[in-house]
Amino acid sequence: MGLRAYILKRILYTFVLVYFVITINFFIFILMPGDPVLILASQMRLKKPEMIEAVKEAFGLDQPLHVRYIKYVANMLTGQFGYSYVTRRPVVEEIGIRLQNTLVLCIPPEIFSVIIGTILGVIAVDRRGKLIDSVSVVFSLITYSLPVYWMGMQFILVFAYQLHWFPPSHTIPDYWRYMPPKTIWEDWGTRLHHLVLPWTTLFLWSYGGYLLLTRASMLECITEDYVVTARAKGLKERTVLFKHALKNASLPIITEAAIWFGFMLAGAIITEQVFVYPGLGWWIWQAIERRDYPALQAIFYIIAICVIAANFIADLLYGVVDPRVKYG
Repeated sequence: MGLRAYILKRILYTFVLVYFVITINFFIFILMPGDPVLILASQMRLKKPEMIEAVKEAFGLDQPLHVRYIKYVANMLTGQFGYSYVTRRPVVEEIGIRLQNTLVLCIPPEIFSVIIGTILGVIAVDRRGKLIDSVSVVFSLITYSLPVYWMGMQFILVFAYQLHWFPPSHTIPDYWRYMPPKTIWEDWGTRLHHLVLPWTTLFLWSYGGYLLLTRASMLECITEDYVVTARAKGLKERTVLFKHALKNASLPIITEAAIWFGFMLAGAIITEQVFVYPGLGWWIWQAIERRDYPALQAIFYIIAICVIAANFIADLLYGVVDPRVKYG
């Protein structure tokens, strides 16, 4: 099977998988305990039966299950996610408001985690058994094992409240409501100042996983015949490690990175709670507390789509990175 046939086959599988995701997402919230109509009526302080019936009709909850299912599938495929039970605003708008904050929070530390974790993993393999290998492995195990909320709170305690180097929370200062920034440099500089602690927390929590994964994958490759042959040809050790061994050991790293980027739209839920960061993770937590089912259905569906797309891209990258991978 060639690459073109493989892509077409995967696209067909992807559409089938998306349909199953939509179906499961629909019935999960149908089977959840509690009546969403009564919850919504309680939030709106509606007690009269005719008012409750009006709420059912407004949100389409008075229709038969099969009709709701068909409309739900059509709405998910066309990006019509309905209205939030809490804010009464379109869910698409609610996602759009917080999407930028989530991307700014999650992408930079993850990119640095992949790059630095991979490089340090290769160095640890090159110096295996020595002090730098032991220190890097122990430190990465510690940061990878510590709860992310604990690290975040410690950073806030030390660097925000004791040293006063960085702000403890939010994306912008509170006084900007009355005194907005005068220049773009002040705007960007202040926003970056607020991001230092959450970025550092996410980086320290995630880079260790890539270091350990790279080290484990590299240890399986450095004894292979092609690596021994490359060394016998007189190639530099750096070339042998990064161009030959790492290239063929990178498949697990690609898989791990693809899965993480797929879940990226979920935001860093715990980190956003610690730093009171108004991203999608913080919004998801609020939606769970308030049982905002339309918001949760939409974000779960989008996360699933991102994971499917990320794995599809990872499968294509396998053949580019590792020539041993055959599409068939």
